Amino acid sequence: MGLLNFLKGEFIEVVHWEDDSQDTMVYKFPLTSKQQIKEGAQLVVRPSQVAIFVYEGQIADVFEPGKYTLHTDTMPIFTSLSNWKNLFENHFKTDVYFINTKQFTNQKWGTINPIMMRDADFGMLRLRGFGVYAFRVKEAVQFLKEIFGSNKFFTVDQINEYLKSLIVSSITDVIAEAKIPAMDLATQYDEIGSLAMARINDRFDVYGLTITDFAIENLSLPESVEQAIDKRTQMGALGNLNQYMKFQTAEAIRDAAQNPGGGMAGMGAGMGAGMGIGKMMTDMMTDDQQASAPSNQGNTQPSGIACPTCHTTVPEGSKFCSNCGYSFMAKCIQCGKELPSGSKFCTECGASQVTEKHCTNCGEVVEAGAKFCPHCGNKTE
Repeated sequence: MGLLNFLKGEFIEVVHWEDDSQDTMVYKFPLTSKQQIKEGAQLVVRPSQVAIFVYEGQIADVFEPGKYTLHTDTMPIFTSLSNWKNLFENHFKTDVYFINTKQFTNQKWGTINPIMMRDADFGMLRLRGFGVYAFRVKEAVQFLKEIFGSNKFFTVDQINEYLKSLIVSSITDVIAEAKIPAMDLATQYDEIGSLAMARINDRFDVYGLTITDFAIENLSLPESVEQAIDKRTQMGALGNLNQYMKFQTAEAIRDAAQNPGGGMAGMGAGMGAGMGIGKMMTDMMTDDQQASAPSNQGNTQPSGIACPTCHTTVPEGSKFCSNCGYSFMAKCIQCGKELPSGSKFCTECGASQVTEKHCTNCGEVVEAGAKFCPHCGNKTE
């Protein structure tokens, strides 16, 4: 009876893996040198698992999630590799690896050394960053070949440091190529993360891995640069610095005046403050007057025309003098239409408005309306 139980224990009838960990990526099914898998044994591959059979160092069959009965029909590759005469009549020996294909989330990444960045406003900067990412095994066979080999167990910690170095290298390239100003980095985390995720996946593919999520939690600048950015923000919020300085001066004068224990020093400070506030108020009034006063530079004389009767200056285009009522309008000598004073032709009928006459004594031309000749004094009318 004891021998029968021993023999039964040497043949494995069910091959499966119940994963009770959170970070195991590869699990090798335990087989001792005396144990072998029984022909017709059951293979159970749970969701988010892939089972790989390896015979004498060569990858044989790969099983996706499901339940299988192990015999010649279900294992054609292994059958051709083993080339046994009995072809599983009793049992066979092989290595079985279970690959965990679920997502490994909340993985941390961060910069050990600062990233050098060239900025248009601040020059060369040292940038540090950190965040989280998630990844999983996409190609189980490739992952077996490239990463874990023949280890019995393989966990996330065994590969995480290497993946971090790939991530930091990729995000460094992305930040350098994006040329985002340092003051705008905090508003571009999603855009930088998307670009970095595509770059990282190109490198993960080589190892049969894929990154499923990538997030930047913080990109921090040196303290001195952050202080400079804060000062720029304050200056932008203050607006008119001249008005702000005047306000600050008034506040300081008020505080000095409210100091009861100042003694002579307070008196001196008060006198100085009084002189300061007086000058400040004078400057403010001068500025306000200059801002509100109309500019008359280069135009000291009012523009307009002079009335021929009272010599009052009235705006150009006026029909009557505002002082004496003189009419600046003339009438066409032919049709009677009112015309601006000095018009040479009528705008209605086109008749010439210049009437010439000659002096009867000297023959010189005399302006229309003149009562005496300006040349000889002869009376023209």
